[in-house]
Amino acid sequence: MVITDPEVWPMPAELPGVLAHAASVYAAAGIPVFPCAPGQKRPLTVHGFRDATTDPAQIAAWWGRHPEANIGIPTGTVIGVLDVDVHATGSGYPILRTLQREGLIGGWGQAVRSPSGGLHLYYPTAPDAAQRSWSRGRAHVDFRGTGGYIVAPPSTITSGHGDRRYEVIARGRRPRPVDADAIRELLTPQPGRTLRPVDPAMLRERPVEHLAAWVAALPEGNRNAGLFWAACRLAEAGLPELDTLGALEPAASAAGLEAREIAATIRSAHRATTIAEAPDDPVAQTVRSLSGIGR
Repeated sequence: MVITDPEVWPMPAELPGVLAHAASVYAAAGIPVFPCAPGQKRPLTVHGFRDATTDPAQIAAWWGRHPEANIGIPTGTVIGVLDVDVHATGSGYPILRTLQREGLIGGWGQAVRSPSGGLHLYYPTAPDAAQRSWSRGRAHVDFRGTGGYIVAPPSTITSGHGDRRYEVIARGRRPRPVDADAIRELLTPQPGRTLRPVDPAMLRERPVEHLAAWVAALPEGNRNAGLFWAACRLAEAGLPELDTLGALEPAASAAGLEAREIAATIRSAHRATTIAEAPDDPVAQTVRSLSGIGR
């Protein structure tokens, strides 16, 4: 079910199912497009997303030659997209819940279910504050900004499971640009000026004790991200969640974090580093939980 309550938002409110027609609708709304190979993400033009245009004649020519071509949209000019991936090695949904709890993902204009079961959150761009694309593979979360592109609805991806479509499943209210740099920093914690990085040799000798000491010394503004990083390292080493909590909770508490926040962060870290059993419809469940944030 699509939740519709859009305000002024560049993306079309309705899209025809025919790819050529949908490409024209995007262009008429001021969204540049370019063709990608049918059932794939590979651009069909020489310069890829740099060839994107809103020119009706060029779009008609492209889709006249390739009527089943997928629709590519360059990011960073009109829209930016937070891409939550689902892979055989893990899922970005636990991280998404952490970002929601930190108040970093509000203001999305629409949510799109990807063919893999992932989620694309579309945001308007700020014309005076360009944000470049980045990837955090371990977290299974990427941002598509300047220098990137996305494949847009109603495109399909062909795989061993057949053709699966990109589908708009929710629309937000009061869309606003996302602070992608803040999200990137949360997913890539950096020690403060007075904090020494973790010494890998020390971790090989007494990993739990040294990680706990590192967490205890985390400065304000970096505590949650540092705890998340440390918990991920212990989860990857095979330490159970309860043991991670026992090892890091006193240190995180000494750093100034609340007990509930500590438990939630460690839980998210363990979920992010394991292959969780997917619920019946993880995208729909996530969008329902985020619907208030988007508004």
